Amino acid sequence: MTATARARLRIGAGGRIDHDIRPHELSNDLAGWIADDLVVPGLLDPAGFEDAFVGVVCEVDPGWTAFYGNTLGALRDGGTPGGTNAGMAPVHDRAAALAVGPHVVELGCCFGFLSLRLAAEGHRVTAVDLVPGTAHLLGSVSTALDTPVTTLAGDALAVPLQDASADTVFAVHLLEHLPRVLDATVLAEMLRVARRRAVVAVPFEDEPTPAWGHVRTFDRDDLHTLGTATGLPFTVTEHHGGWLVIDVPR
Repeated sequence: MTATARARLRIGAGGRIDHDIRPHELSNDLAGWIADDLVVPGLLDPAGFEDAFVGVVCEVDPGWTAFYGNTLGALRDGGTPGGTNAGMAPVHDRAAALAVGPHVVELGCCFGFLSLRLAAEGHRVTAVDLVPGTAHLLGSVSTALDTPVTTLAGDALAVPLQDASADTVFAVHLLEHLPRVLDATVLAEMLRVARRRAVVAVPFEDEPTPAWGHVRTFDRDDLHTLGTATGLPFTVTEHHGGWLVIDVPR
């Protein structure tokens, strides 16, 4: 991705998003372009972020194959400095290093880039997202890529999986989208499903980023509080954000 591409997004007649992005340039870096070029200047309400994102991808790449291929390649290679992929690449590296056991679950998987990576590394992956269309898209893409991922439409507050049915359960960049009062419920569900480990990753921000749908911030003390409340062994570390890793005795 190039710096000039970041300036291609603009609001045209009738509120339409005008751009000249081509399939070979399309990846999850689009999220940062929309945020920086449209949301931050006040040209697009944060509530319209998702529709704008999906609209551009569908216009440029109706099958989403270029979007996924370019994003997975960028995450693997580290991404363009300053881009969304570059920010997430080390997060996915850390998550992959923390996965234990053959079966892993990702809650709030969104497009499922982490789930696809874990599947490519040999894990049996179940990806759960609240939005049925997102889960369906990931399932279709995983089949096309010959990287099987089981997808489920489900709520992290009531995960549609049996007790102790997965080795590792991830919530990577999920909790910052939810009110603080729901933390305990999500963690309880993660620990119910996990046989061996639950992993929470959050960004450390000075202020929540509304363009990403963030509603609150975290610091190390917040993660320590969450870990302590479980009564289980845990660690809190920093690596491109904060990490809470809870080991589950069975």
